[in-house]
Amino acid sequence: MIRAIQTSGPGGVEVLKSVSIELGAPDSGEVLLRQTAIGVNLIDVYHRTATQGQYAIEHPAVLGVEAAGVIEEIGPDVSDFAIGDRVAYCMVRGAYAQKRLISASQLIRLPEFVSDQQAAACMVKGITANYLLHRIHAVSHGETVLVHAAAGGVGQILCQWARHLGATVIGTVGSPAKIPAAQAAGCDHVLLHNQGDFAAEVRALTSGRGVDVVYDSIGKDTFEGSLDCLRPLGMMVCYGQASGAVPPLDISLLAAKGSVFLAKPTLATFVRDPDELRALADGVFQAVKAGAIRIDIGHRASLDDVAAVHTALESRKLAGATVLTP
Repeated sequence: MIRAIQTSGPGGVEVLKSVSIELGAPDSGEVLLRQTAIGVNLIDVYHRTATQGQYAIEHPAVLGVEAAGVIEEIGPDVSDFAIGDRVAYCMVRGAYAQKRLISASQLIRLPEFVSDQQAAACMVKGITANYLLHRIHAVSHGETVLVHAAAGGVGQILCQWARHLGATVIGTVGSPAKIPAAQAAGCDHVLLHNQGDFAAEVRALTSGRGVDVVYDSIGKDTFEGSLDCLRPLGMMVCYGQASGAVPPLDISLLAAKGSVFLAKPTLATFVRDPDELRALADGVFQAVKAGAIRIDIGHRASLDDVAAVHTALESRKLAGATVLTP
C-alpha cells in the first residue's frame, strides 16, 4: 500500500484526502516509480476546483502533473530504462503519491547535473518557458518583452531566459514583496500589475512603441491591459488564467489594437509527442547547464501539507516553484 492525496470531489482544499492505494505490478510498457520530489502547479488547483470546461476532471482523483523519482520495477517491453534510473515527467496526472505506475514513454531521463527537486520544479515550468520563448514567439536580441507574474515559477524562468536571449524584460508582480524576486530573475523594470495603469507605464518605458510580446498567465484581470502594451503586429500570449478565464471577445479588437496576434497555447499540446517532450526538456536542462536559467525553489513542504500549499498558491503568496516531499 502507498499513500496518496486524492480528491473526494471538486471543491476547496477540504476535498484533499490522504488515502492508501494498492499498486499492482507494472503492465506492459510501464514502470513503478518511487517519487522523491513532486511539483505543484496552478493547473492542480484548476483540476481540484473546476466543474466544467477544459480543466474539469473526474473525481475522485489523485492530483499533480509532475514529479521526479527512481524506477523500482519495470514491466514487459520496457527497454529504454532500467531499475535505479532517475527520471521525471510532466502533464501526467497522479503525482501526489509516494509511488505510481506510469508509461515509460512519458518519462525523461535526468542528467547528473539536475537534482530530483530541481526536476520536479522545472519540468512543467521550464518546458512551458521553452515553448513560449522559442516556439510561440521566438524572442531575439533587442526585443522587449512583458512578463506578468514575473516572481512566479514560470515567470522567473521566462525572465531569466529572455534576458539571456538579449531581450529587455519588463516584469509585473502582484505585491511589493515580490519585486526583489523579479529583479533577481533579470527584469530590467518591475511594475505592479494591480496598482495604477501598468499599460501606460509600459508605454512610457518603451517611448510609446510598446513591447514585442506579452506573456500573460494572469488572464481576466490583465488581458485588456496587456493588449494595450503591444506594438503594432505584436504578439499576445495568454497561457494561464490565475485571475479567471478571459471573457469572450470580438476578434476585431485585435485589429483595433494594432493588428496584433493572439495565442492561447497549452503545454499538453506540446508534450503529446514523446520526441517533442524530450527535445523541450533537453532544452531546459541545457539552459540550466549553461547558466541561462536557475531553478528557484521558493517553497518546500511535505505531501501531507498540500492543502496549505494550495491555499497559499491560490492567494498568490508563493514566489518561485513549490516542491512536495512524499
